[in-house]
Amino acid sequence: MVSFSIFRFIASQNRGLSVKLKQANIYEKPEHFIRKCFFSAFYMSAGIGILFFFLSKQYNVALSYAIIVTVLLFFYSFANFMKAPDLKLLKKKREIEKEIIFAGRFLIIELESGVTLYNALSNVAKNYETIGLHFQTIIDKVNLGTTMDDAINEVIEDTPSENFRKLLWQILNSIKTGANVSNALNAAIEQITKEQIIEVSEYGKRLNPIAMFYMIFAIILPSIGIVMLIIFSTFLSLQLKLPVLLIIVVLLGIVQFMFLMFIKSQRPAVEM
Repeated sequence: MVSFSIFRFIASQNRGLSVKLKQANIYEKPEHFIRKCFFSAFYMSAGIGILFFFLSKQYNVALSYAIIVTVLLFFYSFANFMKAPDLKLLKKKREIEKEIIFAGRFLIIELESGVTLYNALSNVAKNYETIGLHFQTIIDKVNLGTTMDDAINEVIEDTPSENFRKLLWQILNSIKTGANVSNALNAAIEQITKEQIIEVSEYGKRLNPIAMFYMIFAIILPSIGIVMLIIFSTFLSLQLKLPVLLIIVVLLGIVQFMFLMFIKSQRPAVEM
């Protein structure tokens, strides 16, 4: 059994993990989360390793291949499980960014119509699915006796969206200084809109070279490589056994997945 102190040590080296877990609504201590990722990766790699072991016995392939694949799969799986909070935060951020402009304008209209800030936040919470949860958290904290300033501060710490933090900071500063909240929100929404337009423009410029590299390294080169491998194996009388072909398929699948995830991660977190 792996000592729990190892997971505590890994957690100490990932100081931002506790914040990520809190923002991703994963209510676990960092060391417990790392332990769960470790054993999930271990069980997955062990199961596939046992499968490769029996295949290597059946087709007379060196056992070292199965061991190498198992070890590589373990580290790859562990790294991916550790990225789960980041992926959840990215998804949460994208959902917030899709609604932030519309929710901000809705809030401005409410305030300019004479609605109090408390009621305006409550109305936003009822009309927007994702960003409304954060506003509802503010309302719930206020109902439990927390001041509006402290409630907004706590939500600022929990949100993964920088633009949403800017919006909340404008509300918070306006409350503290006694300034007009709607004017501050108008300036923040205008700035966020300009930033989103720039992000979309930059994404369009990046997409063409990314697509070119995807075509070369994930489609053309693997296809040509497999054809050349089959030709050389025919001339050199080499036998391409099933485990070798399975390893090639797994590696190609990993390359395809990595490229697709990279392309998806480059997409701006805005509604286009």
